[in-house]
Amino acid sequence: MKGKTAIIGDGESILVFKAVGVEPFSVKSAGEAEKILDEISKDYKIIFITDDFAAEIDDKIKRYTAKSYPIIVSVPSKAGSNGYGEKVLTDAMEKALGINLFSANGK
Repeated sequence: MKGKTAIIGDGESILVFKAVGVEPFSVKSAGEAEKILDEISKDYKIIFITDDFAAEIDDKIKRYTAKSYPIIVSVPSKAGSNGYGEKVLTDAMEKALGINLFSANGK
């Protein structure tokens, strides 16, 4: 499993990742994304998932965050970001630091 990295998303959004050695898993629905995530979670240390699918399977992703691996990272799809990745990062920082660094008043 040393250093294995994958991406789950629609075909066009994941092509650039394949060019840099990330194993692509093309899906057409959130259900397929969830199934692939379960299948590959034992074999990959880092799994990128486009935020359109990540937002739809958020509960499943949260179950994996309690474990050391895999690390699941949301990335924008070809359509752009839907804000899911930013929200996850903001929530994690607020939990760790007790404040929201992106807010003007820290709350």
